[in-house]
Amino acid sequence: MADVLKITLIRSYYGRPAKHRKILKALGLTKLNKTVELKNNPAVRGMAEKVSHLVRVEEKQ
Repeated sequence: MADVLKITLIRSYYGRPAKHRKILKALGLTKLNKTVELKNNPAVRGMAEKVSHLVRVEEKQ
């Protein structure tokens, strides 16, 4: 299992439910094509799964 997840915002959050916008803000994704590297833990994986239609997740060793 990877130690770090690279999460990139690939679709706009405009017109999405407030819950999705809050999740993206918590992940640190504020602009399109922005990439953040976060620790691979169940909380981050769960948030990424909720907005999986807006982000791209890559595992980094």
